[in-house]
Amino acid sequence: MKLAFRLCAVVFVLTAMAVLAGAAASGATAGPLRACTLGAQASRHLGPTYVTSLKVHDRTCTFARQLVRAYYRCRVAHGGVAGRCPAKVLGFACRETRQGIAIQFDAVVTCRRGAARVRHTYTQDT
Repeated sequence: MKLAFRLCAVVFVLTAMAVLAGAAASGATAGPLRACTLGAQASRHLGPTYVTSLKVHDRTCTFARQLVRAYYRCRVAHGGVAGRCPAKVLGFACRETRQGIAIQFDAVVTCRRGAARVRHTYTQDT
């Protein structure tokens, strides 16, 4: 009886640890992103043709705008307006996905550093 109880307890603990590890790996514990206001003029002065959204977690919106500008400068330094940024930006690792046509594309960029995240979307005329 004691052996069965101990075995059940071990299985329960291992299952709970696996669930928590999966949640942490998926970023579920990182917290929600909150939107930053852009305004009509600000969306055009951050680098790309238009920044269409900006969201942040565990950093300020002011920092997020600085990150967007720095990310744009990195892209331009590595291939012009259609370039890609291969390096960390302000200590953040960024991933970008794009879709579009030859003269214009839309992109989603997610930058992470620990629990901090900055996500922005933009439209770039090429």
